[in-house]
Amino acid sequence: MKKISAAQVRADFNHLTAVMHYTRAAHRLGLWNSERLLIEEYFSDQAAPLIEAGCGAGRATLGLWDLGYRNLTAFDFADELVDQAISLAVEREAEAIHFLQADATDLAACHALAGKTFGGALFLFNGLMQIPGRSHRRAALRELHRVCTPGAPLLFTTHDRNCSPTEKALWRLEALRWKRGTQDPRLVEFGDRYFSDEAGNTFMHLPDREEILEDLAATGWTHTHDAMRRQVAAETRAVRDFSDDCRFWVAHRAER
Repeated sequence: MKKISAAQVRADFNHLTAVMHYTRAAHRLGLWNSERLLIEEYFSDQAAPLIEAGCGAGRATLGLWDLGYRNLTAFDFADELVDQAISLAVEREAEAIHFLQADATDLAACHALAGKTFGGALFLFNGLMQIPGRSHRRAALRELHRVCTPGAPLLFTTHDRNCSPTEKALWRLEALRWKRGTQDPRLVEFGDRYFSDEAGNTFMHLPDREEILEDLAATGWTHTHDAMRRQVAAETRAVRDFSDDCRFWVAHRAER
């Protein structure tokens, strides 16, 4: 059985079920309370050029626009979702947002980004963790580091497999499966999951905190802050129904 690949993840996100799921969220949810608070704290310059990776159908991008951010570039590797984001921007009279189809692990291949630099980067709703393979996730972090200016903030989220006693117990069992070689053969690394829900088929890597700290250090980012979403802000029922608790991360590109 083939391992989960970037091509499979892209196909899953381009599937009609996923497109409808994320398009509904873009139209109905907007920014979560936790996202808004952290954006307002760490992205205080609304004139700074920002880049959002894994923008999906534009949920967070349009939320940034509504907050007053006007120099926005957003991309996703699923072209069907990018088309939905562009349509939503037109509907909201936010055509000035630059939506692109691009791969976070190789931004140099996107000609529309050539020569551009940004004063901050975002990779929300666990988008980074939907890249199969740790080396590829590190490549995405390096690419965002490359296109950001010194001192630029990075905001992203992950799950945390040590966030509760229940999660710890479940992952101890999963560790035994990997030791015995009885894990899902499609998975690439320990911490991976591939499952089906209302969004269709979804790949997700669930790290522990130490893994992310190592990845940030290895890719030139300085860790600034991290906290579980429930520690940042209370969310609406609609947001809680849409998404599980996650860990927010803030890092900064080192000053020269």
